[in-house]
Amino acid sequence: MFYWFMKTFVLGPVLKTLFRPWVKGLDNVPAHGAAILVSNHLSFSDSIFMPLMVPRPVVFLAKSEYFTGKGIKGKLTAAFFRLTNQLPMDRSGGAASAASLNAGMDVLGNGALLGIYPEGTRSPDGRLYRGKVGVARLVLQARVPVIPVAMIGTDKVQPIGKRMPNIRRIGMIFGEPLDFSRYYDVEDDRLIQRSVTDEIMYALMRLSGQEYVDEYAAVVKLRLAQKASGQPDDGAPAAGGAPGSV
Repeated sequence: MFYWFMKTFVLGPVLKTLFRPWVKGLDNVPAHGAAILVSNHLSFSDSIFMPLMVPRPVVFLAKSEYFTGKGIKGKLTAAFFRLTNQLPMDRSGGAASAASLNAGMDVLGNGALLGIYPEGTRSPDGRLYRGKVGVARLVLQARVPVIPVAMIGTDKVQPIGKRMPNIRRIGMIFGEPLDFSRYYDVEDDRLIQRSVTDEIMYALMRLSGQEYVDEYAAVVKLRLAQKASGQPDDGAPAAGGAPGSV
């Protein structure tokens, strides 16, 4: 009820007036039944703008840190994410990440739309980064339509570290469904999972026009943070990751 009220009467009208979002290919999103919306990730606001333009509710897997903040701000943030149909995604790997993906399966089992970011974290520089294979495991296990979604310009609206958004137009492109039925009998094969993930990222690259980087965004972010703090770059991968960092 809160999700519908905010979208219809509060946030929806305001955001549509200010940012004038344009949309292409929305008819590629099924009107009924479960589907996975896989998107590039440029900004915190991606999880707000995309559901705003999709007629049906979209449940997102969001990083668990959004649900565990301290103090009043942390509690308000957690409440907002829960009330706007978002589920905590544990990115620490192993059983924790697997359990988070199971939560996504439950959403799909109920015939709903699930949103997921294969990169696992926001792009640090507007480029498209390597996808985590957990998204492929979810796609192959769920056996539902997979819709690639390109967010356009949201990084200019709310750059990383900026609290107040810039008022400018944004857009999104919903691509044609991706078919992975040829892999349904080999869903546990890691090479197949990597192939599926790479195909998803290629579709996102074509839709978004972003430059592709064959490296995990989380690793790049760690390297940039080390450089900023004057620490040596030891080449170690960042802890955690995205949906599917297992």
